[in-house]
Amino acid sequence: MQLVVARIGRAHGIKGEVTVEVRTDEPELRLAPGAVLFTDPAPTGPLTIETGRVHSGRLLLRFEGVRDRTGAEALRNTLLIAEIDPEELPEEEDEYYDHQLMDLDVVTKDGEEIGRITEISHLPSQDLFIVERPDGSEVMVPFVESIVVEIDLEEQRAVIDPPPGLIDDQAEIASSEEDPSEEDSSEEDPSKEDPSEDADA
Repeated sequence: MQLVVARIGRAHGIKGEVTVEVRTDEPELRLAPGAVLFTDPAPTGPLTIETGRVHSGRLLLRFEGVRDRTGAEALRNTLLIAEIDPEELPEEEDEYYDHQLMDLDVVTKDGEEIGRITEISHLPSQDLFIVERPDGSEVMVPFVESIVVEIDLEEQRAVIDPPPGLIDDQAEIASSEEDPSEEDSSEEDPSKEDPSEDADA
């Protein structure tokens, strides 16, 4: 099975190094010197990592055969793809590869069916599940412990405990609960007019 583990960014310096946008939780394993990676577009690769280092919080890589800035710039926006065993599991407990999470059914703790995970977005601050609902709409669910309370690979489902407003239906319930208060305030208007009537008198 193939997984995208990084995207090549700008060239760094004049000796062939490039910045990379990491898309794996295991860069020390997937992006280590000696790793051979497929690419998208395919004719660009495969690429073998020669060196890697962190500079100003960003990972810099240099590939075998790329020795100058021109060669590095030619790789910009290339996706780096690792071949992994589908049965392989991450080293850390409670971590998952994207392919394990894709197509999981998403349900709430109360058993309400929310939808199906169709994409996983890796942001700098956190990961997001893109969940397709039965009506075709999408909802984004942060992949954090306080919201995603269980991943059950055997049952092929992700159990969530969403805060109010995260799921569209909850937002609609919240807005409907506000309506009575608005009606109450409108019913009070006649009584608020009494002082003005007395003033006119």
